[in-house]
Amino acid sequence: MINVKVTSQDVASRSGASQSAVSRVFSGASASKATIAKVRKAADELGYRPNSLARAMITGKSKIIGLVVAYLDNQFYPIALQRLSESLQKQGYHILIFTAGNDAEATQKVIEELIDYQVDGIITASVGMSSNLTQHCATAGIPIVMFNRGQDGSGHSSITSANVEGGRKVAEFLTAGGHKRIAHIAGWEGSSTGRDRRRGFTEGLAANGQTPLDIIDGMFDRAAAAAATRTLMARSDPPDAIFVGNDHMAFAVMDTLRQELGLRIPQDVSVVGYDDVPLAAWGAYDLTTVRQPVNRMVEATVETILAKIEDPARPAQKIEIDGPLITRGSARIPKGWTP
Repeated sequence: MINVKVTSQDVASRSGASQSAVSRVFSGASASKATIAKVRKAADELGYRPNSLARAMITGKSKIIGLVVAYLDNQFYPIALQRLSESLQKQGYHILIFTAGNDAEATQKVIEELIDYQVDGIITASVGMSSNLTQHCATAGIPIVMFNRGQDGSGHSSITSANVEGGRKVAEFLTAGGHKRIAHIAGWEGSSTGRDRRRGFTEGLAANGQTPLDIIDGMFDRAAAAAATRTLMARSDPPDAIFVGNDHMAFAVMDTLRQELGLRIPQDVSVVGYDDVPLAAWGAYDLTTVRQPVNRMVEATVETILAKIEDPARPAQKIEIDGPLITRGSARIPKGWTP
C-alpha cells in the first residue's frame, strides 16, 4: 500500500477554506475561530501535519528557541527550564535544550548546532559567551538573552536576581545574629553570579564592621563545597557561620558538618544558602536562604527574547530582580528580626 502525502491543498479542499487560510491557521497568524476549527478538523481527518522546516524557509522564522544550560545538578535549573519552556510554548514556540557545562569549546559546539537549526533566539542559563561566538550569532541574526548570569561588554541582555543585594542581606542577617567568624563558600569566581553575591556579602560585612573569616571558591560544586567545609572547620578559629553561594552547595556543607564532623546546625554553625530550591524547605535541611524570584525572572526573560526577535535593533537590557531572605532553622535568627 502506497501512502500518499497529504498537502495543505488537500486540507483546503476538504475544509472549504482557501489555501492561504490554511497557512494562516498553521503559522499562528490571524484567523477566525470558525476557520481555525474547520481547518484543524479537516487536518485531523486527513492526518495532515504541517512541515515546520518548510514554513521556516518561507517565513524566515522557525518558531524554535534554543535553551543552553551549564548543568542540571542544581535543582534551580530544572525548575527554571520547565517554566521557561512552558511560557515559551504558550507563545507558540518550540524548545531545544542543550547542556554545555562551563566549557568554552562545548558551548561553541552547541551554539553552532543551534544556528544550524535556524532557531529564532537563544537563552543561555549560566553559560558564558566568547566574543567570537557573540559575533557569530550576531552575523546569523540570532538574539541571545542570558538567564541567571550577566556578562559585561557582551552586548547581550541579561536577567538575574539582585545578587549583590542578596549577598548584602545575608551579611546583615548573620551579623545581626551575633556571629563574629563568618566565612563564605563562594560560587565559581568565573561567573558574574558568584562574584556579585561575594561582593554584596563582603560589602555588607564591612558596613557592620566585619571582614570575612575566609572565602573559598566552591565552584558551584558539591564535592568542592564539602572539601571547603573541612578546610574551614579545621582552622584553629573555625567559623560560627557560613554563607554558601547556592543551595546546591549548602546541602553538601550541611551534610559534611553533621555527618562527618558531628556538629550541630545552627547551635555550632549557622548556614545560609542562595536560591530557595524546593529541597531547602524540607525538614532534613530547613535551610535559610535567599530566594531567587524564578517566576519573575522567567517572565522577564521571555518578554526580552521575544521583543528582541521582533525588533533586532532593540538595545540590550540588564535586568536585576530582588528576592527575599527566607529564614528557617539552619541559622540563628536575631532577636526581634523582621525580614
